[in-house]
Amino acid sequence: MKELKYINRFFFKYKWQLLFGLFITVVATLFKLLVPMKIGDSVDIIRAGLEKEITDINYIKSTMLTNIFMVVGAALLSAFFTFLMRQTIIVVSRYIEFDLKNEIFEQYEKLSLDFYKQNRTGDLMSRISEDVSSVRMYAGPALMYSTSTVTLFIVLIIYMLFKAPILTLYTIAPLPLLSYAIYKLSISIHHKSTIVQQYLSKLTTATQESFSGIRVIKAYGIENRHYKSFKHLAENSKERNIDLAKVQAFFFPLMLLLIGLSNILVVYIGGKQYIDGKLALGTVVEFLIYVNMLSWPVASVGWITSMIQRAEASQKRINEFLKVIPNIQCPNTQETYIKGEITFENVSFIYPDTGIRALKNIHLNIKKGETIAIMGNTGSGKSTLLELIGRLYDPTKGIIKIDDKNLREINLKSLRQSIGYVPQDSFLFSDSIFNNIRFGKDNATQNEVERAAKQAAVHENIIGLDNGYETILGERGITLSGGQKQRVSIARAFIKDPTILLLDDSLSAVDTETEEKILNSLRAVSTNKTTLIVSHRVSTAKNADKIIVLNKGEIIQQGTHKQLIESDGYYKELYAKQLLEKEN
Repeated sequence: MKELKYINRFFFKYKWQLLFGLFITVVATLFKLLVPMKIGDSVDIIRAGLEKEITDINYIKSTMLTNIFMVVGAALLSAFFTFLMRQTIIVVSRYIEFDLKNEIFEQYEKLSLDFYKQNRTGDLMSRISEDVSSVRMYAGPALMYSTSTVTLFIVLIIYMLFKAPILTLYTIAPLPLLSYAIYKLSISIHHKSTIVQQYLSKLTTATQESFSGIRVIKAYGIENRHYKSFKHLAENSKERNIDLAKVQAFFFPLMLLLIGLSNILVVYIGGKQYIDGKLALGTVVEFLIYVNMLSWPVASVGWITSMIQRAEASQKRINEFLKVIPNIQCPNTQETYIKGEITFENVSFIYPDTGIRALKNIHLNIKKGETIAIMGNTGSGKSTLLELIGRLYDPTKGIIKIDDKNLREINLKSLRQSIGYVPQDSFLFSDSIFNNIRFGKDNATQNEVERAAKQAAVHENIIGLDNGYETILGERGITLSGGQKQRVSIARAFIKDPTILLLDDSLSAVDTETEEKILNSLRAVSTNKTTLIVSHRVSTAKNADKIIVLNKGEIIQQGTHKQLIESDGYYKELYAKQLLEKEN
C-alpha cells in the first residue's frame, strides 16, 4: 500500500470529519451487537417458563416485552448511526475525490508540451476519471467497512470468549484459513487489477481518438476496419476483466463455506455443552446469530481487499504523472511588465522527443512595436521560433531575452498574459462562438467581441448562422470551415490586446480578399505591438518591417520586402512564383 500513502494527507485534511465518522461506526456496531444478547436472554426465559423453572407468567411477559423493545430500539439506533456513518465517511471520500481530481488537472496544466506528445489523451482522461474513482472507493467504502469489521470482530470475539471460551475457539477456528486464502488471492488480484486498469486506459484512448478522427474514418470508408480494431481491443479487455472476476469469485463461496462450517461447529459443540449442562440454550442461539453476523464482515474482507488492491494499482498510475517535474519552471513569482523587445542570442533547439534540430544558431533582434514576417519551407523552424517566445519550450542552447531580461527569469504568467497567440492548427472549444472569442478576455463585452470579430473579418459569417454568436461549436470547432476557425482564433487574439502578437500561418485557409481585410485590421491592431507573422504568402509578409527567411533552422535571408526582391534567394523566387500564379 505504499502508493496509497499519497492519500494520507487528504485524510489529515479531513481528520475531524473522519474521526467523527469512525466513532459513529463503532457506536453503530455496538448497538448491532445488543440484539443477539437480548434474543439469547429471551430464549432462556421461554425455556425456563416451559420447563416450569419460572412460574410467574407476568414476570415472563414483562421481561419479554422489555427485551422486544430493547431489540427494536437497538436495531433502530444501529440503523440511524449507520446512516450517519455513511453520510460522514462517504461524503469525505467525495471531497477527497474532488481534491485529487483538481490536483491532477492542475498538474496536467503545468506539464510541458513534450509530455503531451509522449502520452495519449485517452490515458490522461482515464487517470483523472476511472483511476480516481477507484481511489475514492478506498478512501470511502473500504475505510468504512474496514472499521466496522474490525470493531465487530474485536468486541464480538472478546464477548464470546467471556461467555463461552471453548465454543468460541471452535467457532473462530476456520478464520485463520480464511486469512491465508485472502492473502494469496490478494496478490493475484493486485496483478490482474493493474492489467485491467491499463486496458481501460487503452479503450478510453481508442474511443477518444475515434471520435476526434471521425471525419477521416468516414472519408476513407474504413469504419468496418476501425470497428474490428476496436473490437479486438475490447475483447482483450473483456478477457482481462474475466480473469480478474474469476479470482474474485473465489472469495464469496470460500467465505460462505467457512461460515457454514462455523455454524455446524456451534450447533454440534454448543449442543453437546447444553446437553451436558455446561451452557445455556440461549447462549447457543446467541452464538448462531453472532456467527451469521460475522458472515458479512468476513465476506467484506475479500471485497475490501479487492477495492484496496484496485486503488493501489490506480494510485500508482496517478502517482506516475504527479511525480513528473515540468520542464518549464517559473522561478520568478513577481509580476513582470512586458514592453515587447525580443532578442535571440545564438539560439538552437532540438526537440527532446524526436531529436530533430529545429533551430540552429539564431541571432535576431526585434524592437518593440516592429512587425516581423517569418518565411521558409515546411520544417524550417518557423513555428518553433514562436513557441520559444511563449516559453512552450526552452532553447537547447543560447538565450532568449524579452526587454533585455532572460526569458527563463521572467514571470511565466506575466509573459503569457502579454502574448496573443494564434497557432497553426486553430483550436476552438466546444462552446459558443461568443465564449470562444471571449476566451482571450474573460470580462469582454458583446461590443468588444463583435469588434474583434469584425477586425478578423468573421463577423458577417457569424451573424449569418441561425444562432449568431450563441452558436455552439462541435468538438474542435467542427461546425465551422477551416478559414472561419482561423478567423475566430485571430479574433480571440485581437480581443486580448496583447503586447506581443504571434500569428502562426493563421491566414493560410482564407482567400486573398479576406486576407487583405484582416491585414488592414492587423496594421491598425498591431500599432505599438511587437508582431510576428509566420506565412507562406508574400502578400502577407510584404508590408512587414522586416522579413526573416529560415531554412533548416537557420536564418538565410533577412530584410525588407524591397531589399529581398532585389537580391537572389528564396524570397525572390517565391515572390516571382506567386506573382505568376496570380496573373494566371
